[in-house]
Amino acid sequence: MAGSESQSLMVKPFSQACENNQEPILAILREAFVSRKKILEIGSGTGQHSVYFAPRLPHLVWQTSDMPVNHRGIHQWIDEYPSDNLRKPLSFTIGQDTFPCQVDGVFTANTAHIMLPDRVQLMMQLVAQHLPNGGVFCQYGPFNVDGRFTSDSNATFDAALRGQGMGGSVILQNSSAGLNPSD
Repeated sequence: MAGSESQSLMVKPFSQACENNQEPILAILREAFVSRKKILEIGSGTGQHSVYFAPRLPHLVWQTSDMPVNHRGIHQWIDEYPSDNLRKPLSFTIGQDTFPCQVDGVFTANTAHIMLPDRVQLMMQLVAQHLPNGGVFCQYGPFNVDGRFTSDSNATFDAALRGQGMGGSVILQNSSAGLNPSD
């Protein structure tokens, strides 16, 4: 079977959580990225966020990236919902690949909590090193603010992830710093 035929037979990945959270995230991104030109999405996952955000943020280029194992699904979403400002995924595995491109904004959703703790730290260092002065980093995921989980489901999820050696919730130390974590 030809490559394009076998790709079309693959079931497109889908995340209900992604569908549920895209509008609240977009509301924040519209403000945060208002003066940005190029965004790198780290860990594009299914590809759902990219095809939703890119056409609604037409003033910027949305560059997807992820581990190669996830590229096929991202391609399926982009092929079904193309946008002039949406780019196919670059290979970017934290700890293996170099930062893939120059950007003035970075977005990541539901990545840090499934990464090993040293990879989360490395991702934050890479973002800090590669964003220019005034660059914007937006992160979405399960948060733990000042030692308290933002929901019971986040506490349960965190315990399960930590039991597997993963990073768990994203820990924010100062909730008075204008941070607005959400489920």
